[in-house]
Amino acid sequence: MQACACATMSRALTTVAALVPVTHFVLPRHVRLPNLPPSLTATSHTGTFRRRFPPPYNFRALSDPVTAGLGGFDVIGDGGSMLQDAGATALVIAGAYALISTFDFLSERKLIEQNLSRKLVHILSGLLFMASWPIFSASRWARYFASVVPFTNCLRLVIHGLSLATDEGLIKSVTREGNPDELLRGPLYYVLVLILSAVLFWRESPVGVISLAMMCGGDGIADIVGRRFGSTKIPYNKQKSWAGSLSMFVLGFLVSVGMLYYFSSLGYFHLDWVSTVERVAAVSFIATIVESLPITGTVDDNISVPLVSMVVASLAFGY
Repeated sequence: MQACACATMSRALTTVAALVPVTHFVLPRHVRLPNLPPSLTATSHTGTFRRRFPPPYNFRALSDPVTAGLGGFDVIGDGGSMLQDAGATALVIAGAYALISTFDFLSERKLIEQNLSRKLVHILSGLLFMASWPIFSASRWARYFASVVPFTNCLRLVIHGLSLATDEGLIKSVTREGNPDELLRGPLYYVLVLILSAVLFWRESPVGVISLAMMCGGDGIADIVGRRFGSTKIPYNKQKSWAGSLSMFVLGFLVSVGMLYYFSSLGYFHLDWVSTVERVAAVSFIATIVESLPITGTVDDNISVPLVSMVVASLAFGY
């Protein structure tokens, strides 16, 4: 059985690997991975960046804004940037499909618990989507190309949630009770937040990065840890545990800082790390408090956690 699982995972990874050289070929030569410049930045709009982000940011102006950015394009309709973004979109969609298909298989073969499979998809899909943003160009349309990925999943959830089509693997991998109606709640809210973060904040702002890190990493790990080690419940909400909340705070904080470092190392923004760590800790703490409240029956965690994180991070970072 393990050999069968490995074979299926290998086929999924082979599909993604087959698309990499194709996408690599269609990208402009100066943005192919071996030719990346040593210093990268995401935006050529220096004035806009400075107006949006006061300290703790230190934005480094570029002498040649036309070639700024990972893709080196900032012209509407530029053929090179459009081709790069289309290739990146296809690659990320293929990766998302491979990820979900792998966990579908593992869940169906009882190699992993259904709830654990669902939570791992919850954690990994959003973080990998966010981590893929740098492969898109610097065109102002890049964020919309990236949004096609969660939008595709949004359509898929709506179609199967309304029972217009049937996909038992999808239902088992992302729902709690195997009910198609669940696809129109938590999972749908999840992909809508991915779209919102990409379109509204993109890689130019730590606000979107932090909100997705809290929703995916923090909230995702809280359920896993809470179910396994959450014997001691929170007094005001017996559905939540101290272990789950503590893990959300710690992992939400660590994932947020890690993703900020990832984008900062690529030059998308430069941060005063002492101040940044303090502000991220404050966001993580408030998001953890909100997640622990007995409001799940009224407001889904995939709405409350990222939206509160967006608001608090916007205030903390001066968006």
